[in-house]
Amino acid sequence: MPACGVLIQRKGSILLARRGHEPLKNAWGIPAGFMEYGEHPEETAVREALEETGLKVRLTGLFGVYAGRDDPRTRAVLILYNARIAGGKLQPGDDAIELGYFPLDHLPRPMAFRAHREALRDLRRMNRERNR
Repeated sequence: MPACGVLIQRKGSILLARRGHEPLKNAWGIPAGFMEYGEHPEETAVREALEETGLKVRLTGLFGVYAGRDDPRTRAVLILYNARIAGGKLQPGDDAIELGYFPLDHLPRPMAFRAHREALRDLRRMNRERNR
C-alpha cells in the first residue's frame, strides 16, 4: 500500500512526529500516511503534513522511495518529498501526539519504521556531502 510523507528541515534538524497509535505507539517517525483512493502521491504528502503537524507545506521535490517491510498492517511503499513550510501552526494532530525538530546526528528513539530510518540515514549522508 502506498504511503507518502515529507521531510521538513530547519537549521540542520528534521521535523519528526511521535506516533499516538499502534503499530509502534510512542515511536518517532517522519510525518507520513497512507494514500486515499484516487489521491495523487503529492496530495497525500501535503495532506498528511497538515493533518499530523498543522503545517501547510510546499513540496520542493521527490526525495526518495523506500520499501516498508516491517509495518505489520501491510507491505508499504513509502514515497518521500522534500518540503518547505508555507503556513499553518506547528501542532500535533491526527496520529501524532508530539512533534519536534531533531539534529540528524541525534535522532530520538525508538524510530518507528525501517524505511524512516533508511531515509533519515540517506538525508544525513546527503547533507554531509552538500556541506563539504
